[in-house]
Amino acid sequence: MSGHTCTHSIDVTRRLSRIEGQIKGIKEMVDAGRHCEELLTQLSAVSGAVTQVARVILTEHLEHCIAEGFASGDQETVLESLEQAVDQFAKLK
Repeated sequence: MSGHTCTHSIDVTRRLSRIEGQIKGIKEMVDAGRHCEELLTQLSAVSGAVTQVARVILTEHLEHCIAEGFASGDQETVLESLEQAVDQFAKLK
């Protein structure tokens, strides 16, 4: 699967833009001296959003990259790629 370029959906880009905005908002909250509880609530929301983006990317990886790899007959490389993707996803929490 080397040399393969992944193309992600507009949904991934949209979600990442929203997360970027949330992070900027949290920074502004820190600069304004907002309460820790408020910051932690917002950070929890960002964490959940990042996990959801990772889930979308993993799903796209399964639907496109892995499926294409199996179709090409390179099962060993595909399984290694799948294992790496699952390992990285598992590290999120």
